[in-house]
Amino acid sequence: MPEININISDLEPGMFVVGVTKQTGSVAIKTKGWVRTKTSITKLQKSGVLEVTVDPSKRLSEHDPHDEPPHDENIEEPHKPEHDPWQTKCSVDAEMQHAVTLYDEAKAIQSKAFADIKAGKTIEIEAFKATASGFIDSVFRNQDALSCIARIREKDAYLLEHSINVSILMAIFCKHLGYSRELTEEMTTGALLHDIGKIEIPDDILHKPGKLSLDEYGIMKSHAKYSFDILLNAGLGRVACEIAGYHHERLDGTGYPYGKTADELPQHVRMAAIVDVYDALTAERVYKEGMTPIKAFKLMREGCPHHFDEQLLSRFIACIGVYPVGTLVKLTSGKVGVIAQSNPKTPLKPIVKVFYHAKHMHYIEVQDIDLSAKKANDELESAIKPEEFKLDLIRFFKHSMLP
Repeated sequence: MPEININISDLEPGMFVVGVTKQTGSVAIKTKGWVRTKTSITKLQKSGVLEVTVDPSKRLSEHDPHDEPPHDENIEEPHKPEHDPWQTKCSVDAEMQHAVTLYDEAKAIQSKAFADIKAGKTIEIEAFKATASGFIDSVFRNQDALSCIARIREKDAYLLEHSINVSILMAIFCKHLGYSRELTEEMTTGALLHDIGKIEIPDDILHKPGKLSLDEYGIMKSHAKYSFDILLNAGLGRVACEIAGYHHERLDGTGYPYGKTADELPQHVRMAAIVDVYDALTAERVYKEGMTPIKAFKLMREGCPHHFDEQLLSRFIACIGVYPVGTLVKLTSGKVGVIAQSNPKTPLKPIVKVFYHAKHMHYIEVQDIDLSAKKANDELESAIKPEEFKLDLIRFFKHSMLP
């Protein structure tokens, strides 16, 4: 008997819940299982759950309504994580080389996947799962390392790096929402493969430097359908497939390729839409300049609540910071540097690795400045772009930030 979606008001004790499909809050199912009591159903309703997927072939014939567990084992509340989302297990410097290796391996896996699909072969899903798992491990050791690398990218490597960056950001987002490892891995894997369908788009459209025509744009939009089909045929789960197929959908129905509306877009898809657009807006490409994170956030907030889930967007901004690690900034003294380490207690006072002086127009000795320190005389003035000072940020990064 196939799984079915039912309204939360139709959920009854003894039913086997597979997942949450519609909600206004941020509830996730840790493990599939039976809902044994009416109290558990009430808890779901209060958490904003509107619809769930159930397996009608699995139902408890008998249940004791008085056998009330101290808590519902299947309900996960990301808003109240047991762990500290900012907890680190090592320093940024200690994690940086691991992060660089992971990023390079991910690019190699992406390149191979594109080549395999072009050759009519199936992609090696296990390699992507392993990469996603590596990202998650790195994020939990110290999210600032991968976050930094995701900000420092090459203009001509967008197709590869965008999916990798979205996957990294998704891992960070899931960590801060307190999702289970199993769900985080599926979402991070889905994000890593969310644009794999672009391999089916003709190169002259995919790499066109100017604006696409209406016909070309129509062809480009079909990449999301291709992504969905590729992941489905590869045997990935529903969550990963929906991230790949629906990440361009919008709450007001103006997205593509299906024109789905808010009540059809589950939490993981809403998260993917936010992360995907943020990385695209801040990316430096051959034919367009990337926005600073602050400008990107401002533009995305203007898209709430029609395009993006406003509550989720606020939580995403909180978890990566107004000045994300890897952002090039200028201090009030005129010194220029990169945000090297976040400071969750005082987000506007991170650790900045300075290496250039804007007023004197020359490089200076690399130095870490903790803006939260009592003796710090500097403050953040603004986020800037490398081309403003003709800086080769990638060269600086490789020579100054790697151990």
